[in-house]
Amino acid sequence: MPSSLRATFDKEYAAIVDDILKLGSYVDQAIGLSLDSLQRRDVAQAQQVVDADEAINLLRFKIEEACLTLIATQQPAARDLRAIVASMNIVVDIERIGDHAAGMAKTVIRMGDEPLLKPLIDIPRMVHTAREMLRLSMDAFVERDSDAAKAVVPLDDEMDALYRAIFDELVEIMSHKPEGVERATYLLWCAHNLERIGDRVTNIAERVIFMTTGDMRELNV
Repeated sequence: MPSSLRATFDKEYAAIVDDILKLGSYVDQAIGLSLDSLQRRDVAQAQQVVDADEAINLLRFKIEEACLTLIATQQPAARDLRAIVASMNIVVDIERIGDHAAGMAKTVIRMGDEPLLKPLIDIPRMVHTAREMLRLSMDAFVERDSDAAKAVVPLDDEMDALYRAIFDELVEIMSHKPEGVERATYLLWCAHNLERIGDRVTNIAERVIFMTTGDMRELNV
């Protein structure tokens, strides 16, 4: 690629990376606020998370359009093309993470003022792990570090273990307290959304590895 085109490509792709990081920041905030709204039973805050999901969607579409424009105008090859294609896939998963955070918030809204079935212990742990996974994957993306991307795998295993623990505990409670089934289901929905966030972040890590090495494979099999 001639030096003038190289400079243009680097500038335009850097702007895409900046927007991807902004998108990651938005969904990280949404995850945190969704948990906070659940813990404090704050329906108004939960609604803010739901409303803010539209901005996440719009930024995703902006990034995708910028990627397509870059392909059309700069005709990148090999490593540069992989980076753009990986970026387009990554923004889809980030946006889906936002959907799962909004899903938690919608559950809070649906719960209304019903008291929690039990104290929240493992769900906050899942949120902490999910946000750490997202941070690691975003760092790996910026640094183009495939080894760092692989670090999300043990954390996703931790997410799965926490989800199984929550599921088993709530099923046990429901078997002995039929009157608590509805409230238990609310917590199961929240935990399921968080488990899916872990899967989405693992997808991001896979794309980072593809971007840097050309190797496309599932990490958590």
